[in-house]
Amino acid sequence: MDSAQRRPPSAIATLSIIAAVQFLAPFMYSSIGVALPIIGQEFHAGAVQLGLVTMAYTLGVSLFLLPMGRFADIHGRRRIFVTGALVMTLATVALAFAPMVELLILCRLGQGIGAAMITSTSLAILTSVFPPGQRGRAMGIVAACVYLGVSSGPLLAGFMVEYLSWRWIFYSAASIAALAFFYALFGLRGEWADSKGERFDYFGALLYLPALFTLIVGVLEHRRLPFGYWPAAVGLVGLALFLIHESRTPQPMLPVQKIIRNKIFLFSNIATLLNYAASFAVAFFFSIYLQVALAMSPKTTGLILVVQPLIQAICAPLAGRLTERWPASKLATLGMTFCAAGIAAASFLTAHSNLWEIFPVLALMGLGFGFFAAPNNLVIMESVPQREYGMAASVIATMRTLGMLTSMTITTVLLEMYLGARQIDASTVIEFVASQRMAMWVFAGLSVLGIFFSMQRLAPGKKAEKEAAP
Repeated sequence: MDSAQRRPPSAIATLSIIAAVQFLAPFMYSSIGVALPIIGQEFHAGAVQLGLVTMAYTLGVSLFLLPMGRFADIHGRRRIFVTGALVMTLATVALAFAPMVELLILCRLGQGIGAAMITSTSLAILTSVFPPGQRGRAMGIVAACVYLGVSSGPLLAGFMVEYLSWRWIFYSAASIAALAFFYALFGLRGEWADSKGERFDYFGALLYLPALFTLIVGVLEHRRLPFGYWPAAVGLVGLALFLIHESRTPQPMLPVQKIIRNKIFLFSNIATLLNYAASFAVAFFFSIYLQVALAMSPKTTGLILVVQPLIQAICAPLAGRLTERWPASKLATLGMTFCAAGIAAASFLTAHSNLWEIFPVLALMGLGFGFFAAPNNLVIMESVPQREYGMAASVIATMRTLGMLTSMTITTVLLEMYLGARQIDASTVIEFVASQRMAMWVFAGLSVLGIFFSMQRLAPGKKAEKEAAP
């Protein structure tokens, strides 16, 4: 290995730190659902308050991803990453000892903000530290840790709630967060502030934060709000005004004009949004389908559903290594094709299907996500100059979040169409399975559209060289 390709001394430490926190962020999201019934009993909390425990974390992450990415480009990615690790540690410790549900909600918001600071800088730091030939492998390892966090969350939390206490979810997470913070503080060397001296777009942030807040709350809480989806519509108008402002300001938080001209960056992020819009709600449908339609226990359901993220965790590092030999855009397109095939196969499941029909769907979805995420992230990060790494990482995470919201919105609309106000139980199995089949066809269509956008960046020969030259 020549000197140009040799990793700097702190590269392994950097990868270890980022892998740890990237495991923790999704773990904190996926694990809390198991504990909510026990938390509700202990604090005598209602459904709205328990919903806020989950939503507060989602809001914290979603709202601050983009602003923190740009802020890190200007003031230093290491500084924002270390601060985010500290915020997440303090919030998690406070959650472990929270005496009331109101404090639990507030600290979950703090956790989300810390996770946003970590997420918006992680890929940017990795891309800055690792040379081009080794970035795919590093991103594959990080993607595997994300999938392990998602898959192990409900499983580990279930054991903690049953044999210890729901507070042990936060005790254990606080230990990991504290170790990551001190490791980052003393082991993460160097600083990256490639846009130092530029002005942060505070007015753009003031437009962006309330617009996205209104959109997310409008989508997630439309049933409880007196005007239904109107807040979401107001949020969309606010985001449109934000994009207009960003296209006109000289130093934007989101460089709209550059993004439009950079087809690889634009199409790759659209592919990200469509991939998550098509895939995120599949686990939601399957968790209900296995228990209601196939009469399986929650424990068995959890063990079955863990197959997909485990395959993702195995395939992600492999996909990262393959980017050293094969074009990352082709690997990401292959991943989207696997996802589309899995979702299309899921549309044929009935109320009488068996596990041999379900496991291939989960395996295809696992292969799809495993081969999509790391190569697609690599394409995005390498399509922008170093001074915009923080912005690029934030856009990836924002597209992922908006894709998840889109997926759950489609799910909500279809469930209302097929079931109305009725509960999902043995008496409504036929209607639920019908809504699931329709959702899978819609999601398969979104996947095909995502494959189309992913293929647009496969520019061979001189065209690719010309687009890569800037």
